[in-house]
Amino acid sequence: MPTLAGPRREELAEALALAAAEARAYLDGLDDRPARGAAVDAATRSFRAPLPEHGVGAAAALRELVARGLDGTVASAGPRCFHFVIGGATPAALAADWLTAALDQMAYAWVSSPLGVEIERLALDWLKELFALPPAWGGVTTTGATMANFVGLAAARQWWGERHGFDPSERGMGGAPPLPVLTGGHVHGSALKCVAMLGIGRRQVRRYTRNAAGDLDLGALERALRGLGGAPAVVLATVGEPNAGACDPVAEMAELAERHGAWLHVDGAFGLFARLSPRTAHLAAGVERAQSLCVDGHKWLNVPYDCGFAFVAEPALMGRAFRYTGEYLPDPDDPRPNLGTLGPESSRRARGLMVWATLRAYGRSGHRAMIERHLALAQRLARRVDEAPDLERLAEVPLCVVCFRYAPPGMPEAALDGLNRRLGGALLEDGRFYAGTTTYAGNTALRPAIVNWRTREEDVDAFVEVVRELGARLAADR
Repeated sequence: MPTLAGPRREELAEALALAAAEARAYLDGLDDRPARGAAVDAATRSFRAPLPEHGVGAAAALRELVARGLDGTVASAGPRCFHFVIGGATPAALAADWLTAALDQMAYAWVSSPLGVEIERLALDWLKELFALPPAWGGVTTTGATMANFVGLAAARQWWGERHGFDPSERGMGGAPPLPVLTGGHVHGSALKCVAMLGIGRRQVRRYTRNAAGDLDLGALERALRGLGGAPAVVLATVGEPNAGACDPVAEMAELAERHGAWLHVDGAFGLFARLSPRTAHLAAGVERAQSLCVDGHKWLNVPYDCGFAFVAEPALMGRAFRYTGEYLPDPDDPRPNLGTLGPESSRRARGLMVWATLRAYGRSGHRAMIERHLALAQRLARRVDEAPDLERLAEVPLCVVCFRYAPPGMPEAALDGLNRRLGGALLEDGRFYAGTTTYAGNTALRPAIVNWRTREEDVDAFVEVVRELGARLAADR
């Protein structure tokens, strides 16, 4: 085998042609591909080797990756992936993402990529239109909802510190009074992670719930805000919690936040898309009254990983929270946009290109149609669960998540959690579908989420049959 000194221009054409051909073959078979192959462990172990002294070249490395690597993947882009609220990638978004990698733009500031920055700003403006948000809000793309939550809560922390007479981005949180974060039981772990990263502390999060499902106790929230005596606080609402798709009453929370001078942050990672359909828009009513919110792109928008969006009603707070300078960097007062100073990332991929492409390709009506088709598929799944004598639905289905468990007649209640935990493991090992378990209102349950543009009625129907088949086998073994 010849020794290669490094990358060569003449490799490029063969490498790109090979990648395109293999990607096309993979996508052509995606509808029927198992969600997870049986050889996952062997495939991933096969790559463990010392760093080679001499390379094999681009084409040979790619052939090796395809030959051994595809068995180690999860078909998360396919129609039978119902785990983690993973969206697919529309044709327009996928192709634009390939171009983004080829163009290799650094969308930090206008001077580093005029196209990347301007397209991202336009895409954010279009998203504000799509979600019916105030046009004056500021925004920035992020790696996902976690960092979008981070941006919104960093802006909230900045606001809170300035209300107390200091700049937390300069002085830090040492010696400051506790920053209260008031929320319900639907708060997502990513928001708590951000509270920790921002130095606010998880212990400052106070949950007010009225039942085991975690629904917000509005009366308790109001009493807590009143008890602060007008001191600034953050109220955190969730639109679309991941176990059953439940939504906090954002409009009522906004009313309380306004009355008591609090900051309202909305985590709408996938639930914000409820605003696209008349049948679900009421679930996200009031988000336009928030001070900040987050949403994912790689969930219900169906753009490739990774992509999220943060929106803040007072954009200047983002600049004060994330500002930084350097001798070689653009002047902070440069009138041309500098997106790297509005969020945590300075080295920023030009994610706006794939967002713009899918919005340009399908428009408002196309994305509304996709959302409504997923809503209908979730209701179909719920009906199939309700009709099955050995399945039990545990929650209403307001959006695209169906929370249920396998509960055969005569099985003691005490045995159901263990049975459903084993069922979750069996589903992953079986590989025909990709779905996992959760704990909902104290019960172990499945919580498939339908957010992929490829998913069909036959996929939903087959999923129910696979769950019943595996559940019956496990129950019989018991």
